[in-house]
Amino acid sequence: MELQLQDLSRQYGTNYAVSHVNATLVPGVYGLLGANGAGKTTLMRMISGVLKPTAGSIRFNGKTIGELGERYYTHLGYMPQDFGFYPDFTAREFMLYMAAVKGLDKKRAEARTENLLQMVNLQDVADKKIKSFSGGMKQRLGIAQAELNSPAILILDEPTAGLDPKERVRFRNLISDFAKEKIVILSTHIVSDVSYIADIILLMKNGSFLLQEPMAAVTDSMKGKVWELLVDERDADRYSRKFSVVNLHHEGDRVRLRILDEARPAEEAEAAEPSLEDLFLYHFGENDYDPHENPQPDPSSTDRKKRKNHVPINSSKKSRGGKR
Repeated sequence: MELQLQDLSRQYGTNYAVSHVNATLVPGVYGLLGANGAGKTTLMRMISGVLKPTAGSIRFNGKTIGELGERYYTHLGYMPQDFGFYPDFTAREFMLYMAAVKGLDKKRAEARTENLLQMVNLQDVADKKIKSFSGGMKQRLGIAQAELNSPAILILDEPTAGLDPKERVRFRNLISDFAKEKIVILSTHIVSDVSYIADIILLMKNGSFLLQEPMAAVTDSMKGKVWELLVDERDADRYSRKFSVVNLHHEGDRVRLRILDEARPAEEAEAAEPSLEDLFLYHFGENDYDPHENPQPDPSSTDRKKRKNHVPINSSKKSRGGKR
């Protein structure tokens, strides 16, 4: 089983939301990681058939979506970022309705509905109206409907957004259970979710892939660029102005800084083991953050010089992350 993205682009005027993306996906969990505005949702909408590419093609087992026609959608399960529910439907009614939309016969629809509601731990509230559900319960119902037709390709766009830590753990476990023998594409900007369940990381920025690496090796490029340094409080601001400080932790009257830089920031700085979060922040500093998914300029007509991202510490000196 193979899903191929060949020179895939989505253009709006002279701007690109997705620009010349190439990838070959086989069964496994792919973490599509990038800041808001990187092009993740546009890419997933094209893979799901909701949005047509401006250029390039999507092939499943050698055939394009156009060649497969409706048959392509029988292999597809999709949970969009903003999933629309009918609030007055019960969970069971909604699942049976979606099964009908997907073309399942009555017997299979009923069997899959009961099985999936049990898998996502909603069997006890199956006859309650969706409008009474919490955010986490709605997300679980969303992934259940995406699994109704036993898809070969499962696309999940920001599935853990807005969930509390307990619900996110539950949801990650669900995804792992569903991922067997499937191509699962999980889009998120929550780094910890990806680090726990992804086999391959697809790092996306400005509509293109910066890297496609196995989870075990994805941070190799960051070795020798992550440093920890213990300094006096009065020196913390000086280092934050000069370097990309991604985390600080107060230890008595001293401060432990985590710094991203190509060179050792001070003689006493020690090399630290890089994390996926370090990789993310190295490529997506605060100055690169865009709260909207705006299309990007055509890369063939822009200067694509690499620039260093600086992640400054705010004036309150609050930590950017938990204690490492």
